[in-house]
Amino acid sequence: MPLSWNEIRDRSVTFVREWEGESSEHAEAKSFWDAFFQVFGVSRRRLASFEKHVQKADGNRGFIDLFWPGMMLAEHKSLGKNLDSAYDQATDYFPGLSDRELPRYIIVSDFARFRIRNLDTGENNEFALADLPKNLSLFGFIAGYETREYKEQDPVNIKAAQQLAQLHDALKDVGYEGHQLEVYLVRILFCLFADDTGIFMPRSAFEDFIRVRTSEDGSDLAPRINQIFQTLNTPPEKRLRNLDEQIAAFPYVNGGLFEEYLPQASFDRAMRETLLACCELDWGGISPAIFGSLFQGIMDADVRRNLGAHYTSEKNIQKVIGPLFMDELWVEFERIKTQKTKLVAFHEKLAGLNFFDPACGCGNFLVISYRELRLLELEVIKRLHGSDQQQLSMDAVDQYVKVDVDQFHGIEIEEWPAQIARVAMWLMDHQMNVLVGKTFGQALVRIPLVKSANVVHENALRLDWEEVVVAKKCTYLLGNPPFIGHQRRKPEQAEDMHIIWGKEGDFGRLDYVTCWHKCAVEYMQTNNSIRAALVSTNSICQGEQVSTLWPWMLSKGVKIHFAHRTFEWTNEAKGVAAVHCIIVGFGLSDTDQHQLFDYGANIKGDPIKAEVRRINPYLVDAEDVILPARSKNPGDRPRLTKGSQPTDDGNLFVSEEARQKLIALDERYGKLIRRFVGAAELTENSLRYCLWLAECPPQVLNSLRALRDRLERVRTFRLDSPTVSVNKAAQTPSLFTQIRQPTSSYIGLPRHSSSARQYIPTAYFEADVIAGDAILVCENASFSDFGILNSTMLNAWARTVAGRIKNDIRFEASVYNNFPWPTDASDKQKEAISVAAQNVLVARAQFPDATLAELYHPLNMPPALLKAHQKLDKSVDAAYVPSGGKRIWASEAERVAFLFALHQRIISTSPPEKPKGRKKKICLRDQNAVHSSIELVD
Repeated sequence: MPLSWNEIRDRSVTFVREWEGESSEHAEAKSFWDAFFQVFGVSRRRLASFEKHVQKADGNRGFIDLFWPGMMLAEHKSLGKNLDSAYDQATDYFPGLSDRELPRYIIVSDFARFRIRNLDTGENNEFALADLPKNLSLFGFIAGYETREYKEQDPVNIKAAQQLAQLHDALKDVGYEGHQLEVYLVRILFCLFADDTGIFMPRSAFEDFIRVRTSEDGSDLAPRINQIFQTLNTPPEKRLRNLDEQIAAFPYVNGGLFEEYLPQASFDRAMRETLLACCELDWGGISPAIFGSLFQGIMDADVRRNLGAHYTSEKNIQKVIGPLFMDELWVEFERIKTQKTKLVAFHEKLAGLNFFDPACGCGNFLVISYRELRLLELEVIKRLHGSDQQQLSMDAVDQYVKVDVDQFHGIEIEEWPAQIARVAMWLMDHQMNVLVGKTFGQALVRIPLVKSANVVHENALRLDWEEVVVAKKCTYLLGNPPFIGHQRRKPEQAEDMHIIWGKEGDFGRLDYVTCWHKCAVEYMQTNNSIRAALVSTNSICQGEQVSTLWPWMLSKGVKIHFAHRTFEWTNEAKGVAAVHCIIVGFGLSDTDQHQLFDYGANIKGDPIKAEVRRINPYLVDAEDVILPARSKNPGDRPRLTKGSQPTDDGNLFVSEEARQKLIALDERYGKLIRRFVGAAELTENSLRYCLWLAECPPQVLNSLRALRDRLERVRTFRLDSPTVSVNKAAQTPSLFTQIRQPTSSYIGLPRHSSSARQYIPTAYFEADVIAGDAILVCENASFSDFGILNSTMLNAWARTVAGRIKNDIRFEASVYNNFPWPTDASDKQKEAISVAAQNVLVARAQFPDATLAELYHPLNMPPALLKAHQKLDKSVDAAYVPSGGKRIWASEAERVAFLFALHQRIISTSPPEKPKGRKKKICLRDQNAVHSSIELVD
């Protein structure tokens, strides 16, 4: 156990008195440093050596005065010598050191002065020997008191994950695998951390034992490690009296961590070196919050995808726990921090909170939540007992710390991350205890382990959550459940969906993550004060999933308290998943504050927070509206439909070269080969051609011998399809499987478009250009209609309610059909929109060589086009405002809130849409053998 700061301070005073006036480097320097380490209760011999030989930067041989690999390098000079030159001399040794040997601190001294530089932070401090007692915290790393700030991509953390993964693979390769490997690695992980943080004393006891007391060939390493594990699980009074002194020095840990019997592993020389390489890292500088990457880095890519294992960075965790509870707790603390009675009650409140993550993975949410709660508690303790800092005993400090790991609960389906979660909580507990000890001058080490986080290894969707933590005891429910779309679900996950949601018709295309939302709401029924926040895929608040999930959620009384709209996922783990997320905070009781975090076009940046009146399922400040899946558009607006679908394996398409050859072979191909436009052709202005044979008489079709092989390949491809309707279409291989080609000019817009664009690119096409199913077609549209399709009004609506693929807008006809059209616009207003729309086309025409993708690039939109769109927006906005009125929307969210309110007014006065009948497709052949498809509705 580390010395208390009070003891270290007393020793430092004695050290100063003893060494005042010393001047000879060569005669006394070594004794000086031996005594210096004893100030912190540490034997210099166990950590650092004198006169380490290295190759200097200039190629000459050099000797480091004092060297602690990976931690500290010291140069000592005679009294009055230049410390700048001593520092330069120290850095000259760096080229001769390996990466793992590079120090974190450089210390130079001439007996009378110290200079210490933290190479991680760049912090530089210099002071006189007499001031050492005032500057002891700078040397806290020697005693094991060091605290660090952890960056999400800290190289120490990443290196640790990689090293542990190598050890995992080596053990697995020799046949030590499964549950026993997972528990074994967790124990090794604990020992590595304990070795560098004062849990094991002397420091590096585990590494020293392996390095000194085991054979270099690794033959006896496994039994020696088992002996350590057994000792850590045995109370001192029950240990053998003749136990090896080095083994007996290990403390009793308990807590179940070392309790289970494990079969003995096996090591060889290379594996021993791998373990020693792990030991040489500074595990005291590892953030327990990054242990998720230890798990994810070890698992292979397929397993990661199957489990939906998207690990959350600390930055994203803060987006959840801040508005869920930490912000509110800090506000309460600031309000009462000078009122002792209320502060005591507040401290008891903190100790009574219970946190539940029902998809906890490696415990990142629990670990960070625990750390933040302990940091707040420390401020409470300092306010309540700050005047006692110099008098508190270790027992008193322990008594004042009321927040503990057993307030945290989780469920995890995989055993390895569940093991990691429990240990990560213990390690974070120790780091916070070190901080408390540093604050009050007393070491606080909770060994043996008595309490632990309650992490259950089970399938959360097949377990009664009440068995983990009773709902009436739970305060906050949080986490990051797996995101898995309906097309990627494994059979067992599909069964989970059936268990939670019932028959498939009840949950349709809902994402797997919605199972946790349903379970959370049902869990809250006996305690409506529980507040929840779950990270989710953005699809559950956009497009068709809203109308499936949220009517049930709202019927149960769910209120959304806060939300982060779409942002890009980032984390520390290997193979970071490309995911776009939202965070929804909710409960069964409402709150006075509703916070909406919007990222705008920069989903990788920081959000803008707005205090709003309410938040609806589309994450907009509007009433709880669920947009119906309208198949027909109301009013007199032109119809919007999907283009025609070929389902041909590419056999009905021809290249420019093939087109030329076919026309040269038979001029009739000139009428049968048409220009084809899909999303790529629309935005990139590229040319593509298809065989359009819907109007080709059979005698002509039969005479075109060059088509026979193509049509046979289409027929074979369709017969192999698992879709019944595609099988049937094998009977007519010359036709597209779905034909919706306009008979007059039309507007085309892509079904998928980047949300970063301010406007979805649209363009006019003539009827002889075949529209593919990757675009939407608006036939018989006026310039006024074109203007509304290109307005900020419609684009803001689409960005809010349309479905997404990653962060691309998936524009469907129902998005358009639910859009509140400006039905009350006057003829004058419609004419203004029409003129402004034509001016947009004129502005585009100024750049004949530019594609629509280039013209509508979010960063490079030409000023002339942007100006034309801004004028168009003014015209469209005016059509929504009563005659003579003016309205300016301060934000897109405000604009969309207006549209939701307008939508509600419109549908309240409109007759409901009739239910869809059963559709029958009937294929007709007229006297000219022209193929067409019509739909009859029963």
